[in-house]
Amino acid sequence: MDPAASDKSGAAASSTTLLKDSPQSGKNQASYRAKFTPQQLFSTPALSHSGCALSVVHRGKVRDVHALNETQLVIVASDRLSAFDVVLPDPIPAKGAILTQMSNFWFAQTAHLCRNHLLDERLLPAEVDPRRAVACKRLKALPVEAIARGYLVGSGYKEYAVKGTVCGIALPAGLQLAEQLKTPIFTPSTKARVGEHDENIGFDQVVALIGQDLAEQVRDKTLAIYQFAARFALQRGVVIADTKLEFGLDEHGELHVMDEMLTPDSSRFWPTEHYLVGVNPPSFDKQYARDYLEELGWNKAPPAPRIPEEIVQGTQMRYQQAYLQLCGEN
Repeated sequence: MDPAASDKSGAAASSTTLLKDSPQSGKNQASYRAKFTPQQLFSTPALSHSGCALSVVHRGKVRDVHALNETQLVIVASDRLSAFDVVLPDPIPAKGAILTQMSNFWFAQTAHLCRNHLLDERLLPAEVDPRRAVACKRLKALPVEAIARGYLVGSGYKEYAVKGTVCGIALPAGLQLAEQLKTPIFTPSTKARVGEHDENIGFDQVVALIGQDLAEQVRDKTLAIYQFAARFALQRGVVIADTKLEFGLDEHGELHVMDEMLTPDSSRFWPTEHYLVGVNPPSFDKQYARDYLEELGWNKAPPAPRIPEEIVQGTQMRYQQAYLQLCGEN
C-alpha cells in the first residue's frame, strides 16, 4: 500500500490513491458463488451451542468443534459473542451464519495465497445447519494468533502514544489515531484459553515456539492475505484496519489457514466514507459492543455483564452490513 495515501485530511485521498495503485483484485481471485441469500443467512435461528451429536473435540469462545473421523472435523459457529476474551451471556442472532459464510468467501478469494482447511460441504451431518457449519481438515493448530495491522488503532495506538511502538515495533514519530501505517506490520500474540487473555509476543518468541522457517511462513502469509483483502475491501468502500488469522499444519507439515478469515469477529472494518485520521471511526464489527462494555467500567474478567437489546440489535446490524458490503454481489 502506498504510504503517501494516508492523507491526514481524511479518507477520500487515501482511498483513491490506494485504489489507483492497486492491482485488480479480481485478477487472481477464485470464482465464488454464495450458496445462501442474505435473507436466508440473516434469518438463521439463534444458536448458543451446536447441538451436534458428534463427539466434541473443542468448544471455543464462538465455535464448537466436533470429530467427523480421525482426519476430519465439523466446525459449527454459534451466535456467542466474545469481548476481551470473555464470552458474553447474550448471543447475536445469525452471527454464526454470517461468520461462516463470510469466512468461506475469503477462503475462496485467497486460495491462491494459502491453503485452507475447508472440505466438501457434503460431508456435513444432517443435524447441523449448513449456513453456520463447515467440514474441514483436522490440522495441528499453531500456538500463535497471527495479526496484521495496517492502521494505528486500539491497543496498538495506546502503546504507541506512550512508547512510540506497537507490540515492540518502533514506528515513526507523529502518527495519529487511525492513521495508515507506511507498511502493514505483523504483531502476533499467544492463543489464550477461554476466559484468559491473549498476550502480545515478539517475532523472536514466535520463532522459539514454532521454529524460524514456519514463523516466517506464518508472517509472510498473514501479511500477504491482509494486503490482498485490504485492496479488495477498499474497492467496496471498507477499510480493513487489522485482522487476526489462525494457522495449522496437516499430516505432511503443510501450512493451512484455518478457523475463520476476515470476519467482524476477527477484524476491524471501517466504512471509507466515515474514515478520518485522528478520529476513531465507526465500524462494521464487534467494536460497537466492546465500546459499550468499556463505558460500563467492567474489569474484563468473567462473568461478563449482560448487554441490552439495543446493543444486540446494533451489533447484528453491523455484521449484516459487513457481509453485504464485502461479500454481496457487486
